[in-house]
Amino acid sequence: MARLPRLYAPRIPQLVEARFARPLAPADSPAPAAALDRIRNWLAEEIGRAAAGEPGAVALHGWAVLPDRITLLATPGDEAALSRLMQALGRRMGSGLMRTRVYAGRYRNALLEPGRWVLPAMIWLESLPVSTGQVGAATQWPWSSAAEHAGLGLGSAAGARPVLTDHPDYWREGDTPFARQAVWRNRLAAGLGESQSRPIEAALSGQWALGERIFLAHLGRLASRRVSPAPRGRPRKAG
Repeated sequence: MARLPRLYAPRIPQLVEARFARPLAPADSPAPAAALDRIRNWLAEEIGRAAAGEPGAVALHGWAVLPDRITLLATPGDEAALSRLMQALGRRMGSGLMRTRVYAGRYRNALLEPGRWVLPAMIWLESLPVSTGQVGAATQWPWSSAAEHAGLGLGSAAGARPVLTDHPDYWREGDTPFARQAVWRNRLAAGLGESQSRPIEAALSGQWALGERIFLAHLGRLASRRVSPAPRGRPRKAG
């Protein structure tokens, strides 16, 4: 079965996830802090390099590095921007950390409707250390954007951190940074219900767009390929 081409549309945010071919540590082991620090630093450097390169910049809205994956929420500046970023990270990890195959296949991505799915996707992303059993609260994980969005400092991990570009949906959470951070702390503490988490996971797994019908119809005229699964069953006969 031929693999799907990358799904892209101009100025549309994407949820991106790349699984590692081999986890950095066993599931029941302590977090591999030194390795996670290095990946976070490389991500910070590559995001800064992309921003300096103008047209193909990647606006990073949220991120998380776990022992088994990298997950990002970002708006790419062009169709190849995220591929360039993930390839650059793969080269760095392959030569400076893993010295073997880095990713377990291609990264997966899902396009998100602004105003509807960007913030739930960011909560889902920043809550991954909780849902995978790494920590009890999202802001306790130093290798994500959760603490920064919540105004609780930058965690215990030392080194560079990726520069965030706040999405307009996050800005609308409050009139001041303190108000936005307070709202975000409450959002992270509440988490997502299955009615939100399942569609996010399904869109990411299937590499589709996530949004209301009007958004998907509009996106279908801009995107690089079909944005949602075809209806099941045989098409209806005309007449």
